[in-house]
Amino acid sequence: MAVRALFWSTGFVLLWGWLAVSALRYDAVLGVELPAVLQPIGIVVAALGALLCLACIATFVVRGRGTPFPLDPPVVFVPTGPYRYMRNPMYVGGALALAGYGLFQRSAAVLLLSVGFLLIMHLFVLFLEEPGLEQRFGDSYAGYKRAVNRWLPRLPR
Repeated sequence: MAVRALFWSTGFVLLWGWLAVSALRYDAVLGVELPAVLQPIGIVVAALGALLCLACIATFVVRGRGTPFPLDPPVVFVPTGPYRYMRNPMYVGGALALAGYGLFQRSAAVLLLSVGFLLIMHLFVLFLEEPGLEQRFGDSYAGYKRAVNRWLPRLPR
């Protein structure tokens, strides 16, 4: 299970990493140069995003007995770990890692890509992921949706 999670997660990182590197060429078109002071902030933001993603992957493997890949999902509902604070911490972590890379590279194009990433993930969550989770986990997921925000963290009661 851990090997499968590592495989799928690596593929996801490589895809979005390739897109981020490819987006750098559009900075000249945008004509925006971000200040150098943002580079150390970018390192911190990217590291925090990556750590959040790793915590989510570990939670899926250990608690959910599955992977983060939608075609190889956890078999057990996972409202613990980072998921007790928001419903989609892995996507938030990915967006933070991407945005941190954009800040480090001083790239407005990569920052726009991170916004695009969140938009794509939002549509995926609304139209595919949440309906599938409701079908698979029923009332336990419905209660979780009422108690935990989709995107913004909320401290547990």
